[in-house]
Amino acid sequence: MRVAASASLIALSNHCKEVGMPKRISTARGREFGAGLRAAIEGSGLTSRALADIVDWDESKLSNVVNGKGGATQIEVAALLGACRIKSAEATHLLALYPETHIIGWWQQHGMYAPVQVRTVVEHLKAAKTLTSWHTHVVPLFLQTADYMCEVLRASSTTPASDLQDRVKAQLAMQASVRRGVRCIYFIHELALYLPVGGAEVHAGQLLHLLHMANRPNVTIRIVPTSHGAHAGLAGPFTYLTFPKYEPLVWTATENSSLFAEATDAIKGYEKVIRALDTCSLEEVASKELIVRLFDRSRAAEAQAADCLLKMETTDDA
Repeated sequence: MRVAASASLIALSNHCKEVGMPKRISTARGREFGAGLRAAIEGSGLTSRALADIVDWDESKLSNVVNGKGGATQIEVAALLGACRIKSAEATHLLALYPETHIIGWWQQHGMYAPVQVRTVVEHLKAAKTLTSWHTHVVPLFLQTADYMCEVLRASSTTPASDLQDRVKAQLAMQASVRRGVRCIYFIHELALYLPVGGAEVHAGQLLHLLHMANRPNVTIRIVPTSHGAHAGLAGPFTYLTFPKYEPLVWTATENSSLFAEATDAIKGYEKVIRALDTCSLEEVASKELIVRLFDRSRAAEAQAADCLLKMETTDDA
């Protein structure tokens, strides 16, 4: 029986108790449109007044559009983007988003495989206050070493081999975008720690990296033991993000799509899963101890493999 609430439950219960202004009602689409429009305006080198004059708007109207309050037609927004002289692909993307900024939830279909970088994920990671991640069969992306990440990508049957290095670079950048001040809780199933991704050396390096990460003051790693059997996270991996100024969001990634859940009932469902994982997971200290044992075992296996290789080479030379 727990004497005090775990870090994951504290973060969960506090996500809507921010001090100051109430959280804005916004959507992932709306935030992406607003961020893109602000970047376009900044990139134009024009002041807000000068830009408003070019498109024959009041500055207040420009401010309303940038801040998600509407007040302009799609044609007017197209004229604004034209005045900013942004690339056509970006203009097309923002114009497609503008009439949909009110829609809650976003399923992005990527074709055969996901792009090198999912823009919506990156932008929300940069704004996050807390991150709670659950993974069933591999180490979560945010905790992977470059070598482990490379092997995971190489095993994909759809990701182009020519993209591998670009994807590793992009995913490492995603890790970096999670600022040190972000409170991170990672739930990982024990079986993910046993999977020898990349062989003994890469596996050992990944386990050692987990121990390093677990010692960061803003990181908590909790292991769901195999002995627990069935658990609340069987539906699959997800990442739950909270923010200072708007409501939580859950990101789930599939082979070729990304889902961003925002609806209140959907978020409450994921929060119930997090509470259940918190209940069935090993405590933080016990989780670290398990990783240490597995690391020691992997180093022993690595030494045994090296010894066998040396004996084979000696036999061949003889």
